Amino acid sequence: METANPDENSNIPNPTQIFILSGQSNMAGRGGVTKHHHWDGVVPPECQPHPSVLRFSSKLRWELAREPLHSDIDTKKVCGVGPGMSFANKVRARAEGERVGLVPCAVGGTAIKEWARGGKLYEDMVMRSKESAKSCGGAIKALLWYQGESDTAHEHDAESYQRNMETLINNVREDLGLSSLPIIQVAITSGDNKYIEKVREAQLGMKLPHVVCVDAKGLHLKEDHLHLTTGAQVELGHLLADAYFSLQSSHS
Repeated sequence: METANPDENSNIPNPTQIFILSGQSNMAGRGGVTKHHHWDGVVPPECQPHPSVLRFSSKLRWELAREPLHSDIDTKKVCGVGPGMSFANKVRARAEGERVGLVPCAVGGTAIKEWARGGKLYEDMVMRSKESAKSCGGAIKALLWYQGESDTAHEHDAESYQRNMETLINNVREDLGLSSLPIIQVAITSGDNKYIEKVREAQLGMKLPHVVCVDAKGLHLKEDHLHLTTGAQVELGHLLADAYFSLQSSHS
């Protein structure tokens, strides 16, 4: 596993724009993770480290961001490439002088009900988000959310997905004191065929203000038919950045 050099973190500037990365395994990143549970270490050009892209570590410190972004957060599984770095590099390339901070919070295999207010996943996400902003004075710009595969196996979970997701959004906005926080969610492209379309319908049909949905359908999956390939994660990161730019322009 590639780790940051302590020296390269000694004089890094604080981020000015903060983005929360949350959900389950496709946000945490499984790109390049082999069936033998090893990450191949391949980092595409779009995901290379940059001095203006930082990550908030599990120890609540800003450091140079590098793949795998979630290695110290989603610790029960092997992490690889996710959408976060290609997203961040596209955002910082467009925002001259801005420094992008990423707050990894995603945990693989988690259902939406596990992200309810009061539960560990939700409370950790809110705590990390608050601490990230407090520690640097940067502004939280958006929550990027990719989750739902774990809610496709049972009808009750799929049918209650939209209600649970809307509650999550309202709670996060309230707890962070950001009533109009942009939420960019991903419509899933994998999961149990039984109810995947019902979950996708909920994701694509959400009508809350400042909530947009990027569709992952058509992006390439690995042999497991569940996780996005490295190339697909790069593409998804760019789609998420484009969605963020669109939200910005529509509310500017």
